[in-house]
Amino acid sequence: MSSLSHLRRSGALLTLALACAAPLPVRAQAPAAPTPTASATPAPGTVVAKVNGQPITQGDIAVAADDPALSLPGVDEAQKKGLLVDYMVDLKVGAQAAEAAKVGDSADFKRKLAYFRDKLLLDDYLEQEAKKAVTPEAEHAIYDQTVKLMKPEEEVHARHILVDNEADAKKIAARIKAGEDFAKVAAETSKDPGSKTEGGDLGWFTKERMVPDFATAAFALKPGQVSDPVKTQFGWHVIKVEEKRTKPQPTFEELKEQIDQHLIRKAQQDLILKLRSEAKIERTDAAPGKPEAPPAKKP
Repeated sequence: MSSLSHLRRSGALLTLALACAAPLPVRAQAPAAPTPTASATPAPGTVVAKVNGQPITQGDIAVAADDPALSLPGVDEAQKKGLLVDYMVDLKVGAQAAEAAKVGDSADFKRKLAYFRDKLLLDDYLEQEAKKAVTPEAEHAIYDQTVKLMKPEEEVHARHILVDNEADAKKIAARIKAGEDFAKVAAETSKDPGSKTEGGDLGWFTKERMVPDFATAAFALKPGQVSDPVKTQFGWHVIKVEEKRTKPQPTFEELKEQIDQHLIRKAQQDLILKLRSEAKIERTDAAPGKPEAPPAKKP
């Protein structure tokens, strides 16, 4: 039951493969970099470094920044820009050395270059064309269709106290049923670190979000009622239901991002299918899933 465990995974910084040979320095309580204004943003043609006379521009840095492999979550913008400039310097140094060694003249390199050119062309084309599919009319049509298919679900707003054994759970249930404040007792006794500081509050949840024994007990209670001890794989619980309701339908704003992703994926898929249907495609390899025919035997 995820709402009971409240396990959190700390995000690890990704490092740039070439620019970060040494570990990133950890700054204690580093202030957040101010968001640059549009007027303060350098023009794409602004030169930020030169390698043997060859310029590296702000536009080059922007392209590198869009590379998912060079993502640096949690690094402030000023530090990230410095790392990206270092990376681009190393990239230019290495590329110039490779040019001098005539690496680019090999047939294998030219095949790779043609492949990645085609891939970049396709990626940019799909992105450009898919944006046309994301219109307010299309978004609202998908939203209306989605909410129409959603079945009403019951939700409860509940609190709980988690302990290790039934005896402790019985004592806690008795204290609460005798009039003690549930939130106060939860803060004192609950073993669930994620909810005890909130008075045992689990917020609103549907039945399938909780383990079966916990869900059955919670949904059987009326608002204001406190359960007898309930056993799950996490331990023993005392549950109090605060409120019940029919789960409200998500708003358009809550679903907009998912709707846009759906429209983009569908537009891209439809475009590829259309392009394939209009192209003359000749395959000279064996048909997919079918073994090649054995050579005919000589008489």
